[in-house]
Amino acid sequence: MKLINFNNNIFGLVLDDKIYDLTHAQQVHTFTDALHWLQGKDEQQIQSIKASAQSFELKDVQINSPVPHPGKVVAAPINYKAHIEEMKNNGQAFGHILTDIRQAGLFLKASSSVVGLSQGIAQRFLDRRTDHEIELCVVIGKLCDHVKKEEALSYVAGYCLGLDITIRGTEDRSFRKSLDSYTVFGPWMTINHPQFDPQNIDLELKVNEELRQQTSTQDMVMSVVELIEYASSFYTLYPGDVIMTGTPQGVGPIRPGDTLHAKGSGLGQMSVKVRAA
Repeated sequence: MKLINFNNNIFGLVLDDKIYDLTHAQQVHTFTDALHWLQGKDEQQIQSIKASAQSFELKDVQINSPVPHPGKVVAAPINYKAHIEEMKNNGQAFGHILTDIRQAGLFLKASSSVVGLSQGIAQRFLDRRTDHEIELCVVIGKLCDHVKKEEALSYVAGYCLGLDITIRGTEDRSFRKSLDSYTVFGPWMTINHPQFDPQNIDLELKVNEELRQQTSTQDMVMSVVELIEYASSFYTLYPGDVIMTGTPQGVGPIRPGDTLHAKGSGLGQMSVKVRAA
């Protein structure tokens, strides 16, 4: 099942490649409303929405971030070993590189940086290198504080693709990653279910037609459940908070006019355009 946010902040379900409007059929006006509506519903109840909701074609709508206004965006640096080596060797670390994620800690991105694929990336500071980073993103579904990893997945609402856009430089990591439109979530949130394994997802990113990043989440240093345990030991996570789980090797520069094609197994795919701010 897939939860989508489209057009003028309308929530819907993607079923059989069509969008069914939950906002007008079921009075689902916020992400929290959507979580409440989905709670306890089985597949038959979900499918029944087709009879009462207006449908739309994916190609005909503007697709927004599935979580429009996350309270927190928590991000994991250096969570793939090959990316650590890449940053050591490419001259773009500017002294920031640590080799252990627990030594580096997590960091926060501004929620004002979040957009959906239809809004695209508005690149600033064109005289500086700006890189793409594809990531698996975890959306929290209920209040989560000091959670142990054995229980962590029960706090997950779902998963989506994320693009962590980054200016390289000497400034603090959060500062360089929090510009407007530098956090892209989409195309929808794949709703968590027991058969979905977040450690068995293939991720791929192309810039235009050039393959840049390709990996499996099996290669993470700290797994999704460990990240939830770690993050919730420092701060309470609330419904709609998002954890970005880190990027693999292959990060590279983007420029206005580029299109980023991101996909993940079980997560869908999205094409995101880059323009000058």
